[in-house]
Amino acid sequence: MAGARKNAPPREDLLAAAMRMIAERGLEQLTMAALGREVGMSSGHLLYYFHSKDELLLQALEWSEGRLGAERGRLLTRTGGTVRERVDAYVDLYVPDGHRDPHWTLWLEVWNRSQNADDDARDRQAAIEGVWHRDLVALIAEGVSRGEFRAVDPDRFAARLRALLDGFSIHVAIGLRGTDRAQVLGHVREFLDEGLLADA
Repeated sequence: MAGARKNAPPREDLLAAAMRMIAERGLEQLTMAALGREVGMSSGHLLYYFHSKDELLLQALEWSEGRLGAERGRLLTRTGGTVRERVDAYVDLYVPDGHRDPHWTLWLEVWNRSQNADDDARDRQAAIEGVWHRDLVALIAEGVSRGEFRAVDPDRFAARLRALLDGFSIHVAIGLRGTDRAQVLGHVREFLDEGLLADA
C-alpha cells in the first residue's frame, strides 16, 4: 500500500480528473470506481485520499473555486476602465456557461448534500460563498466611493445581487426551458442599471 501511495497521482490531478468526468459524462457517472479507472487507482485507494464521495465532491469544488478565485482576483485588480465593467466581468464569471456547466453541477450537488453535512463541511462551503460575497461588496463600495454608483449599502446590495445570480444560475445550469445565459445576463445588467446607476 505504501508503494501504491508513492506512485499515486497528485491530489490536484485526481480533482482535475473528477471535474473532467463531470464535464464529459455528468455527475451521475462520477463514482469512486469510475474515477479510479480514469486515474489508474483502486476505489479503496481513492477512499484513502478522500474518505467519502461527499469529501471528494467538496474538495473538487474547493479546487475549482480556487481556479475561479484566481481569475476573479485578476479582474478585480484590473486597472483602467470603470468599476461597472469589472462588476459585469464578475457576473460573467459567476453565471454558468450553459446547461450542465460542470462547476455549477458540482455546486448544486454539494448544496444538496449539505443538508446532512457536518459543521466542518458547512464551514468550508460558507468560506467559498464568503469570498465571492466580500469581493462583490468591495467592488460595489469602490463604485460608490468613486461616484460611479449611487449611494447603496454595498453589503445589502451584494446580498440581493448574489441571490438573483444564484436563482438565475440554477435555471441555466439545470437547462430550464426559456432561460439561457444570454437572457440571464440581460436581466442582471438591467437590475444593475436600475439599482446602481439610476438617480437616487
